Amino acid sequence: MSSKSKQPLHVRVAEAAEGALAEQGYVSLIDVLLRVGYLHPVRVDGWRKGRVACLEEWIFVAPEHVQRATALFHEWARRRNLPPMGGDTVWNGSGEFTSPSGGIKPPLRQAALPPSSEAADLAPTAGPQRNLQFSRSGDPAVERAYRTHCLSPALPEKKQEKLREKLSKPPELVVFDIYKESKCSECETELDKGSLLFMEANRALCLECADLGHLVYLPRGDATLTRRARKFSTLSAVVVKFARARGRYERQGALVEEAALQKAEAECLSDADGRARKRERAAILRVDEEEKVATALALRILELFPRCPPEEARTIAEHAAERGSGRIGRTAAGRRLEDESVRLAVIASIRHRHTNYDEILMETADRPGARAQVRDQIHEILRAWGPAED
Repeated sequence: MSSKSKQPLHVRVAEAAEGALAEQGYVSLIDVLLRVGYLHPVRVDGWRKGRVACLEEWIFVAPEHVQRATALFHEWARRRNLPPMGGDTVWNGSGEFTSPSGGIKPPLRQAALPPSSEAADLAPTAGPQRNLQFSRSGDPAVERAYRTHCLSPALPEKKQEKLREKLSKPPELVVFDIYKESKCSECETELDKGSLLFMEANRALCLECADLGHLVYLPRGDATLTRRARKFSTLSAVVVKFARARGRYERQGALVEEAALQKAEAECLSDADGRARKRERAAILRVDEEEKVATALALRILELFPRCPPEEARTIAEHAAERGSGRIGRTAAGRRLEDESVRLAVIASIRHRHTNYDEILMETADRPGARAQVRDQIHEILRAWGPAED
C-alpha cells in the first residue's frame, strides 16, 4: 500500500482537488476520483469514447467510498469559495447517502455552493448528440454533480473564457483501429483485426453503418495537413488504437472528406517554404527553453544535494528536462522545482547510472524486486550528496 493511500480520505481529496486546480485551472469530481485512485485514466477515456454505458461501472471502489469522496470534495469547494465559470449550478451538500441502484444519490438536504459551469460531456456519436451518463441511476442531480467544474480564481479572464469554450465543446468522433476480431451489431459484418470500428451507445458499428464510410483515412505524421483537412471537412473523426504496452489509446490518424484532404494538400504545398522557416525558428526557441529548464533544475539539485558533483547535477537536469521525454523535469511539478520531484529525478539517475539495477531488471524482469535490491545503494549515495552531517 502506498503512503498516500494510508492518508485520511479528506486529506487525499483536498490534495487531489488542489493539484488538479493548479495544473488545469479547473477541477471536477472526475479529476478527484482519478487522483485518489478510484478511477483509471484509460477507463475514463474509454467511457468518453462510448465503450461503456456509464462511468460508475468502471469505478474501482464500493459506492459508499465514492459517496464519501464526493461529499468531501463538495466541502472542499465550499471552503475554497471558488468563483463561477458561468451558469447557476447548485452543488450537492455533504452528508451520507445511498442508492438502491448502487449509484450516488444526492442527500435530502442541499447546501448551495458557488455557481460553476457544467461541461458538455456529450457522447461521440455520428447521429443526434446525447449526454454521456456518469451514474447507473441517471439521477439529474448526480449527473450535474459529476458534470460541474470549479475554476481557479488565479486565472486571467481570457484563460477563463478559453476554459469555458473547451469544457462546453462537444467531443470528437472517435473510430477504433481494433486489435482483435469483432462484428458490426447492425449489419453483422465480420470485422477483422485492423478494421475500423465506431462505438455508439456501447454498440459496435462498422463505418458504413455509422455513416462514416465515405470518409478517407489520413495517417498521423503531418500535423498541419491533418489540422487543415479537419478544418475543411464538414464531418471528420479521430482514429485511435489501444496500446497495450502503455495501457492507453493513441491517435493513429483521422478520417476526413476526400475533397477536404485535397484542399488541405494544396494549401500545404503553397506555404511549405514558410512553414519550414518557422519550424527552424521554433527549434531554436525550444533549445533555449530546454537550456533554461535544465539550468534551473541543476541549481535546485545542488541546493538539495550540495555535495553532488556539479557535472552530475547538470547531467541529471538535462536528462530530466529533455523536451517530449515525459520525464519528471517536464511535468508541472518538475517545472515548479518542487522538492519531491527534484528528488525523484536524482533517485532515477542514481538508479540507472550508479547501480546495477538495469542488469538485474534485464535478468529477472521483476521491477519491484530489482528496485528493492538497489535501494540501499541509492540511499547511501543520497546521504553522500546531501548536506554535511554535524
